[in-house]
Amino acid sequence: MNAYMTLYTALVTISKAAAPMIPFMTESIYQNLVCNLDSKAPESIHLCDFPKVKEEWIDKELETQMKQLLDIGVLGRACRNTANIKNRQPIGKMYVKAEGELSDFYKEIIADELNVKEVVFTNDTKEFTTYQFKPQLRTLGRRFGSRLNELKEVLAGLDGNATMDALNASGEVTVTVGGVDEVLATEDLLVETAQMDGYVSEEDHGITVVLDTNLTPELIEEGFVREVISKIQTMRKDAGFEVVDHIRVYEQGNDKIKEMIKANESQIKADVLADEVILDKVEGYTADWKINGEAVTLGVTKVEA
Repeated sequence: MNAYMTLYTALVTISKAAAPMIPFMTESIYQNLVCNLDSKAPESIHLCDFPKVKEEWIDKELETQMKQLLDIGVLGRACRNTANIKNRQPIGKMYVKAEGELSDFYKEIIADELNVKEVVFTNDTKEFTTYQFKPQLRTLGRRFGSRLNELKEVLAGLDGNATMDALNASGEVTVTVGGVDEVLATEDLLVETAQMDGYVSEEDHGITVVLDTNLTPELIEEGFVREVISKIQTMRKDAGFEVVDHIRVYEQGNDKIKEMIKANESQIKADVLADEVILDKVEGYTADWKINGEAVTLGVTKVEA
């Protein structure tokens, strides 16, 4: 109810503020949202008072934390895309390095949004990421000349995190090229973030997000179950069933998916409003699916009251 009232208030207030600029659209919104519910309301949005700023409603801390949450969400989705892991596939852990740690309330929102089992804030992501260095030709090309390839090999063999720490501390690092010590400044190097096997990271706005992409058999099975539920929900809609209709679910043609459905039958039935799951048989509205590479035929019928 809080979410509905927040949305309602936002829509009505924004419509009043926008009425002088988009008079007809805001009038339509106002008639639907206000006049249809409140017979005592002004008969037109253009007869309403212009909204006034309510300074007491502004929560700067909430805005700051939600901004951080949104930035983390964007980076988390970018990590998923880089790892090519579908949104419905659960992930075990996500590590976040940020200026401040969010409370459990916000961590739960992040976990739900990104389908992650656990969100862990950390002060150090070195065990998940490292750095690679290449020479900046603009500053080092003429200086090293024929020794440039040898410099590239030296830079490729550096300890990424230790070198980055040195650059952050003093702005320079010393390397040995052909038996000669050479001092390189930050502007002499092209720095790239490299990722450890099994982890994907993204960094922006002072926030680093690392996804643990190692999927256990339990996580993979849960991903299959979520895909099955999604396909059944799509079939409910395509079959023209109402949201409150109870159904029977049918499966045929894939032993792997059959066993997963059998092991997670209670969850599937609860999520799709199914009274019964029938395996090795299809009836009613049917469809062929490829679920994570596994071909299967599913069917749904409505349970008559």
